[in-house]
Amino acid sequence: MSSHLCVLILFVLSGVFGAGTDKVKSVSVTEGDSVTLNTDVQVQRDDHILWMFGPQDTRIAEIHRQNIYIDDTDVIFEEIIQMDNQTGSLTIRNIRTEHTGLYKLVIISRGTSYKRFNVSVYAPLPIPVITRNYSDCYSSSSSQTCSLVCSVLNVGHVTLSWYAGISVLSSISVCDLSISLSLPLDVEYQDKNTYSCVVNNPISNQTTHLDITQLCQTHTCADQESLSEYTEIIYRLQITHHH
Repeated sequence: MSSHLCVLILFVLSGVFGAGTDKVKSVSVTEGDSVTLNTDVQVQRDDHILWMFGPQDTRIAEIHRQNIYIDDTDVIFEEIIQMDNQTGSLTIRNIRTEHTGLYKLVIISRGTSYKRFNVSVYAPLPIPVITRNYSDCYSSSSSQTCSLVCSVLNVGHVTLSWYAGISVLSSISVCDLSISLSLPLDVEYQDKNTYSCVVNNPISNQTTHLDITQLCQTHTCADQESLSEYTEIIYRLQITHHH
């Protein structure tokens, strides 16, 4: 690239992206998938198309005089990006969370046009797990209600919710990465409603349906008490043997 062309590009970037008048297109994708950022143009012989990423406007790919240049020195994009030589569209394969960010496009043809894409990459969602909270066995209301907990591990930017049919009973949201969430629910043993626990982000969801008859059997508290008594006996025997 000639020094004259570099000056021209810097002038365009400072004038265009500094003005803040262009619209940003939001793109959401699941980690591991591929995404294509479209230029919506046909590349002409003397066109110059430049893609940049991040707050430092790091150049990652470009077409100049029908020659494609991919920056293979950028570790996070190594061997996973390609450009369409007909349109200049950018494809990112096997995308990862570190590829989240702002992508900037400059098209220098007879005039100059530009686009910005805000790409959000979400980790695949785990399936929620519903378990019985046996602490209700020792409460005064244990004969009427069954205490449950729905949990998901190592999630970020998600909402965890309990539903009765299509109605939300309770929910909790988190914006941090790699955190575990739990949400309690008390139901009556003879409850005939349809309950489900759902974890979702802006592009996908995972659902686990509650089987009350399986998790909330009335004899499970007695089983738990027997197990606790057995554990206590073993514990005392171990202490006696130790001494």
